[in-house]
Amino acid sequence: MKLASLNQGRDGVLIVVSRDLSRAVKVPQIAATLQTALDDWATKRPQLEAVYQRLNDGLEQGAFAFDQAACHSPLPRAFHWADGSAYVNHVELVRKARGAEMPESFWHDPLMYQGGADSFIPPHSPIRLADEAWGIDLEAELAVITDDVPMGATAAEAGEHIRLLLLVNDVSLRNLIPGELAKGFGFYQSKPSSSFSPVAVTPDELGEAWKDGKVHRPLVSHINGALFGQPNAGVDMTFNFPTLVAHAAKTRPLGAGTIIGSGTVSNYDRSAGSSCLAEKRMLEIVEQGEAKTPFLKFGDRVRIEMFDASGQSIFGAIDQAVERYEH
Repeated sequence: MKLASLNQGRDGVLIVVSRDLSRAVKVPQIAATLQTALDDWATKRPQLEAVYQRLNDGLEQGAFAFDQAACHSPLPRAFHWADGSAYVNHVELVRKARGAEMPESFWHDPLMYQGGADSFIPPHSPIRLADEAWGIDLEAELAVITDDVPMGATAAEAGEHIRLLLLVNDVSLRNLIPGELAKGFGFYQSKPSSSFSPVAVTPDELGEAWKDGKVHRPLVSHINGALFGQPNAGVDMTFNFPTLVAHAAKTRPLGAGTIIGSGTVSNYDRSAGSSCLAEKRMLEIVEQGEAKTPFLKFGDRVRIEMFDASGQSIFGAIDQAVERYEH
């Protein structure tokens, strides 16, 4: 099943989207918003799936042409958004570039930070920031949305609470990060609003690509129309999504609508490119002694998308220009 939220009101308007992303329909009789559906998923899911089946069969009344640009992030705001760093080879590279050893614990204890969830950016709206000198970077990732997860859930138990998957652009301000981390209290100003793909999908939509709690498909990023990277999200993912959800739930319950991100998708085989500029710059430092690739500038455009084996877009695209924010 594929779901999206029209960019109307603070919490959007829930729509069911056809598998080929061509048609959609509102479902106010079932749930006005995605959050409402997640709050009562056991009841709402079968009702939504019935609409989805009719929509795919061309039998749903009230269907209209689906427009990705009319969508907000599937959850325009969320009660909880936390981002992990599941691709430890990426962390290892970043630390290597600055001559720092990586603690052994990073291989069995996930890194995770809690991000701002009150103002996500629509997937086709601009990334507005005040200063290019902040070091504007994309981070192409996947994420899951859960229903209620009890505190202390094991990874196996946590996996049963994963309801939807989606793509993320976890925008990062690289030149603000060192100063914040030096304070010992984590990210804040260096992590502005994130964006999510127009469409969120249930795991079964991925078929064989959803295996072992990972998505085994390339995550494709373009910058200004040029291919930047397409690493496989199922390769070199040290911590799968059930493990990340269980980590987040170790000392607190997670409410329905919690979003847990994978962190920047990264492969040891660098031939597929990268999912963030920081990684490419670190590779340049390791190989050439200095970073040559600039961070994003005003006017640059980022596109993030994932395709199934037949070339069909699964989640729609995050497609955003970087613009100057005028206060």
